[in-house]
Amino acid sequence: MQVHSSITAYQRVFAHYADWDWAKVVSHARTYQQVVEDFAPHIIEEMRGIAEGSGVEFGDILALNVRSEVMFASGAQDNKNLSGALANECSSFAVLPEATANSHTLIGQNWDWLLHARETVVLVHARRDDGPDYVTIVEAGLLAKTGVNSAGVASCTNTLVSFLDDGAVGVPYHVLLRRLLDAESITDGVSTVMNAQRALSGNFLLGDVDGLAIDMEVNPGGATAVRTFMPSGGVLAHTNHFLSPDLARSDSRVSTSPGTLFRLDCLESSLRRGAPDLTIQNLKDALSDHRNFPVGVCAHGDERASEYERYATIASVVYDLDAHEMYLAAGAPCNGNFRRYQFDSVVGLVEIEPPDDVRVVHGEVPVAP
Repeated sequence: MQVHSSITAYQRVFAHYADWDWAKVVSHARTYQQVVEDFAPHIIEEMRGIAEGSGVEFGDILALNVRSEVMFASGAQDNKNLSGALANECSSFAVLPEATANSHTLIGQNWDWLLHARETVVLVHARRDDGPDYVTIVEAGLLAKTGVNSAGVASCTNTLVSFLDDGAVGVPYHVLLRRLLDAESITDGVSTVMNAQRALSGNFLLGDVDGLAIDMEVNPGGATAVRTFMPSGGVLAHTNHFLSPDLARSDSRVSTSPGTLFRLDCLESSLRRGAPDLTIQNLKDALSDHRNFPVGVCAHGDERASEYERYATIASVVYDLDAHEMYLAAGAPCNGNFRRYQFDSVVGLVEIEPPDDVRVVHGEVPVAP
């Protein structure tokens, strides 16, 4: 089962980087339980449900969802190989109606991470009676990564790493990503990020069906550690380094992973070249950019690095918020294997002309490796 595979994979990751066994990881993860309970009690219940449904302990699921915070607390942030992996997670964008051929709001990203995630990634569709339905692409056992909800709000994300990240107890990164999918407007999403006492740095790019988008860079802490960016010419993009001058002074990873600078330049140049007539195909092409191979926007994994120090594109997604559609590719987007889904609160999640090998089980659509 994929949740068990996620646990096994992170047992190995923590052993490799921090020399921590899983019992120690789970024990430290429990120090975050109360802050999550205070921030969003329903998310604790969701973690309990994942644990029960997958036949594992609640502590295992909690540990998966605070893996980033525990890794910093373990002291592994001093490991330069981990620094590179953490700093190379995702290239994201939003393009507004004035920049697109169909006058729709389009938002998406490449999600880059360690290679084991290709075996554990799932597409989760959650039907709810206490908030918007949502879809998220995430590792099995985790709450959320990038996603979109039935209110027309989509979220993308990029890892940022600063000298201020030390594993302090606060709202965990993946918990905050899940909470963003509760937003009924882009303003709700911004308030969620602003009002959270966050544990780590990060970047959150939001868009909504009203033709709005915003990017938020954050350090650990509350509202005073948030910097915002608005689209220019209908285009907004971000990778894995701070753009705000004052927060950039705390950036501890761009020096060990400068590829983020070129990914942003490549992504922005592709988007601005296609504006004001950007199409879905233009965005697929932008996400398939191989310049600076193998660490470009479409990342294929540096063969010089070991298994636990090599990252690649795990999934690629484009959301059309006006059409209620999603284009999703498992693995490298350059393979052209995008699948098209329709999502809303009426039809749920339906693949348009689904191939024979896709099956929906208990609200989860497994993504083929």
